[in-house]
Amino acid sequence: MKFVDEVKITVKAGNGGSGSASFRREKYVAYGGPDGGDGGFGGHVILQGDQGLNTLVDFRHKRRFDAQNGESGKGRQMYGKGGDDLIIKVPTGTEVYDLETDLKLGDITTHGQQLVIAEGGKGGLGNMHFKSSVNRAPRQFTQGEQGQLREIKLELKVLADVGLLGFPNAGKSTFVNAISKARPKIADYPFTTLYPALGVVPIDAETSFVVADIPGIIEGAAEGAGLGIQFLKHLQRTGLLLHMIELPAYEGMSSPVEQFHQLSEELVKFSDQLQEKTRWLVFTKADVTTPDEARALAKDYAAEMGWDGPVYLISSINKSGLQALIKDIANYLSSEPEDWH
Repeated sequence: MKFVDEVKITVKAGNGGSGSASFRREKYVAYGGPDGGDGGFGGHVILQGDQGLNTLVDFRHKRRFDAQNGESGKGRQMYGKGGDDLIIKVPTGTEVYDLETDLKLGDITTHGQQLVIAEGGKGGLGNMHFKSSVNRAPRQFTQGEQGQLREIKLELKVLADVGLLGFPNAGKSTFVNAISKARPKIADYPFTTLYPALGVVPIDAETSFVVADIPGIIEGAAEGAGLGIQFLKHLQRTGLLLHMIELPAYEGMSSPVEQFHQLSEELVKFSDQLQEKTRWLVFTKADVTTPDEARALAKDYAAEMGWDGPVYLISSINKSGLQALIKDIANYLSSEPEDWH
């Protein structure tokens, strides 16, 4: 399925029904008087979170959504039926913006959460409301109000506890494959990950956390280079970033230290919020050399980077270092307040 994380749609709430100008007419009842009922309310347009959805691709095929109009009032003081609300299901993690004002209307973060984005019009008044001592047979009634018409932008930011950050081929997808049941594409060439992938990592029968893998970031990403820039926003909701760097420096590639500083600069350019998130340094592909040499390299690189935070050394192929990292992630997430989103 094609991954779509931003769309623009038009929504129109239902119009209110018109009031009725009617008079009671029954045999043997003289001077029945006005009995026109009110019009019904127009239906609202409502967004509803659905955790079973993970993309906005359905909105590529339909861009206009209209709720039902209210019915007009009738005689005998009969009110018109209200229009049905239109409920549109969106993935959890969807932010909603009004394109005309650029205001954020809301954020759908939980399954079943609802957000009214266009309100239906009120129904008009029937002529029974205009009766008075000096106007015993009013013919006045009012039209129903128009429902709101809005241009809306939907922007999906995936909900995950841990975000993976790194250059192409840093071993992010292999890591997700090793610790969860997710099966992202893995290959020995760059940009095998073309859209965000989520993996659920079980800790015990009742505890788990979600990892988000995004396309690799390259130098100049904040200016639009590569694929990662359009997906960096998906890391803004995470509680923890794992900055993953290949331990070996292959011929023709920049050194791990250079990669670290390049990617750190891209984070600053993209978002201060992202730069300030808790970040752990994870050296991958430790299996390409001996354990002692791998530890020495990781220590030297971290010192050269000026890094004073947590450092991990893992191999997703032989599983070394994975359990310690998973345990520390679980402990960190359980100790932090759940207000990252």
